[in-house]
Amino acid sequence: MSRIINFILLLSILFPAIKANAVDLPWAHGALTVAPGGRCFCHVDGTPFFWMGDTGWLLPERLDREEAVEYLSGASAAGFNVVQIQVINDVPARNAYGELSHPDGYDFSDVDRAGVNGYWQHMDYIVDKAAEHGIYIGMVCIWGGLVKGGKMDVAQAQAYGSFLADRYKDRPNIIWIIGGDIRGDVKTDVWVTLAETIKSIDKSHLMSFHPFGRTSSIDWFHDAKWLDFNMFQSGHRRYDQTRGDGDDKAQASQAEDNWRYVEAARAMCPAKPVIDAEPSYEEIPQGLHDPTEPWWKAHDVRRYAYWSVFSGAAGHTYGHSSVMQMKKDEPVGAYGALKTWREGMRDPGYNQMKYLRRLMEMVPFQELVPDQTIIAGNNGERYDRVVAARGCDWMLLYTYTNSPFTVNLDKIGGDKKWAWWYDVTSGKIEPAGEYCTPHATFRYDGAPEGAGNDRVLLVTATDSPDGIAPR
Repeated sequence: MSRIINFILLLSILFPAIKANAVDLPWAHGALTVAPGGRCFCHVDGTPFFWMGDTGWLLPERLDREEAVEYLSGASAAGFNVVQIQVINDVPARNAYGELSHPDGYDFSDVDRAGVNGYWQHMDYIVDKAAEHGIYIGMVCIWGGLVKGGKMDVAQAQAYGSFLADRYKDRPNIIWIIGGDIRGDVKTDVWVTLAETIKSIDKSHLMSFHPFGRTSSIDWFHDAKWLDFNMFQSGHRRYDQTRGDGDDKAQASQAEDNWRYVEAARAMCPAKPVIDAEPSYEEIPQGLHDPTEPWWKAHDVRRYAYWSVFSGAAGHTYGHSSVMQMKKDEPVGAYGALKTWREGMRDPGYNQMKYLRRLMEMVPFQELVPDQTIIAGNNGERYDRVVAARGCDWMLLYTYTNSPFTVNLDKIGGDKKWAWWYDVTSGKIEPAGEYCTPHATFRYDGAPEGAGNDRVLLVTATDSPDGIAPR
């Protein structure tokens, strides 16, 4: 295995500017499912699938067809293979052509009217164009606040769920997401009805629940037969911001520790994959609602991504404030957003998520085991924490502050270890040395210490003298 990894590493060193391959249609390997062991995703033929999601909440409502294609093409080029959307953000919702989602309430028998870009024809178009770009659409069926406000009851949930499932059950690129920024103990009967109705018709697509900030689907639905994998929302607040509405797995002093949600989900039985479905967005105020607060930047969203994945998440969903709301030319958008969605897609964090996906697809990530005992001695707290994981003959360690840390190299076999620094901003790899000792201390010399000077240390084992030598 190490020679395979080293060969890929060599290619990465020699050709760091190589871009992603031509669009791969993942469902060519069969339907997306939960992998054996319950920790990650794969296709029915066993091909692994690493979830790299973008948050495009208002895509169906705000963008016309030309804009939608532009967005989906850009998302694919940036390495995203999942886009989470709000199917409807009101009852009725209205699309870019002024067409309503519920022209006859919850009677959907006459929604396909000829000669117009009807709401659901436009939705079909988006789903199909996403498929052309190899993207799954994570369909949050209805936003939670609408249900909380009484805009869908149990009977309407059954009608709506039947309509959605019948319409999209044969599309290859659908992932169902129940909820939408809401606790599962609010209107639970509506959510369960919606989920079970869809599942009774569509048995081939995965399903989860998108919860309220600082909560996780494990708190209400982990044992539900319809819930194939868990989601949590680590949210948009920093360590010193609290309003008392989180759960006991994220106390105020631990607010940004999204890895804690992953650990909590992985402790559940039976095992199910878990995703941070809404971490802090790039270019949104810390705490969400006050634009005078500092704004989350690229290094912050990278930290959330690597912390969760190296803790055992099956992938990650990124978000950008301007992109998720598809802000156009209005002077100021929600949460103080100033950039347009196009400008947001050019921001650094948006374009650095692909390097996480590239790294995880470089190693056999289905082997990944989170293991903090890889860190020798006391690990740091908060931003100084180094998050570590290993496979059969490789280890990954993420440092956010580039402070020195000591590694138990004997956590993987082999008499000799090769170490490499992975640049999370560019995907470039640099050698970090050859080691024959059980322990070694690391710090990347090419950057100072401090928050945002993040790197990944990749360690591989080799049992032969003809492995790749550091360059």
